[in-house]
Amino acid sequence: MIPLNSLGQTQTRKAEHLRICLDEDVQFSQTTNGLERYRFIHCCLPEINRDEISLKTQFLGKQLSYPLLISSMTGGTEFAGTINRRLAEVAQHYNIAMGVGSQRVALEKPQVAPTFAVRSLAPDILLLANLGAVQLNYKYGLDECRRVVDLLQADALILHLNPLQECIQPRGDTNFRGLLDKVEKLCSKISVPVVAKEVGNGISAAMAKKLMNAGISAVDVAGAGGTSWAKVESERAENSLQRRLGMTFADWGLPTAECITSIRAVAPEIPLIASGGLRHGLDIAKAIALGADLAGLALPFLQAAAESEAALYELVEVLIAEMTTVLFCTGTADLEEFKRSEVLQRVKEG
Repeated sequence: MIPLNSLGQTQTRKAEHLRICLDEDVQFSQTTNGLERYRFIHCCLPEINRDEISLKTQFLGKQLSYPLLISSMTGGTEFAGTINRRLAEVAQHYNIAMGVGSQRVALEKPQVAPTFAVRSLAPDILLLANLGAVQLNYKYGLDECRRVVDLLQADALILHLNPLQECIQPRGDTNFRGLLDKVEKLCSKISVPVVAKEVGNGISAAMAKKLMNAGISAVDVAGAGGTSWAKVESERAENSLQRRLGMTFADWGLPTAECITSIRAVAPEIPLIASGGLRHGLDIAKAIALGADLAGLALPFLQAAAESEAALYELVEVLIAEMTTVLFCTGTADLEEFKRSEVLQRVKEG
């Protein structure tokens, strides 16, 4: 890994984020993703052949073999480039979707652009570019958004929304005034679909409606219950105030399950990605049953990619086996039937 003192400010932040997520306990400790409140109705006589179960789906016009997204994580350093290349190869092999981390660093330092440029390794996948929405208030506009899409040869652009992280992050960008209008103008002019994504604190139904009205093509709820970016930034704090803020807001946010159900109640048709604390195929299946179209995982993929290519392939095989087992044991043969069937029930509390 490149020594931190040889990197620029944004690159240093990228390297520190990777190290902290891999080495420190920065998971939500009290708030959960909410999926534990649901269970599947077991079918003891499925009347289907497990070997014939299909997990194929479609998202933003792309056919996928599985409802899986390797969530946006990284880029900008040598180690991050290795991670992205490994992720892209496994995404191509299994025909699943992939997003990259914020490409702001590639605009600031074009020499690191190759750490993001994975299309040659994954020519067929749904590939998502990524920029922070708040950068539209910091001299970024349509041209910069087009550049990151072109750099990646991406099928869509993620605009990530991270107000809490920016509040805690050293020298964070916290001017969010008038941003929705700028998002709307961008959506009307850019040639690819735009996805709105939180980074781990969730998107409410009311905000999802505003984003849809602004022209957003898909929503990634990125709810609470997984990695707490307040904790991550607390680990990077340069003073006691930042550290205190990070720990105070460590469990802030809307649980992933609540985001899915509330958004689906007001927007039945919006393409919806569930992420935030999903750790295995059972979580993925619950998220899909609640109304998501894709399930995004970050930390499990990061940990496996940091270990080896073999660990990545093993992870995806396990996720597929777990998802397939859920469909088999609920007596559903494919994702469409699974989503139509009322096989998920809320667990009674108390």
